[in-house]
Amino acid sequence: MRAYSSESGVLRSSSTAASKLYARYMYHGNGMAFPVQVCSVCSEEFELKPDKPGFANRCPACSEPEHAAPLTKQGMDADERKTLKETNEARRRAMRDLLYRKDG
Repeated sequence: MRAYSSESGVLRSSSTAASKLYARYMYHGNGMAFPVQVCSVCSEEFELKPDKPGFANRCPACSEPEHAAPLTKQGMDADERKTLKETNEARRRAMRDLLYRKDG
């Protein structure tokens, strides 16, 4: 079944697959332009395109994540491990006392 669209003057199919293809053409083809935004960081104009990473108010160059050097995991000595263990035990004990205390 075909339907005539008076808005665009195009004869198109009313099936779901055809309407999706038509919508994709209208959005990604020459049918519809992307909105032009101004970057809030560098004030440069850019086209806001779907499925692109980043913020809607920043250009792709300003939206790129900063590459930080990977941090190396530093080992702990015996004293640090013992202190950490005691701190965790005290924290668990305090939480247990708060949760399971009997109000009397």
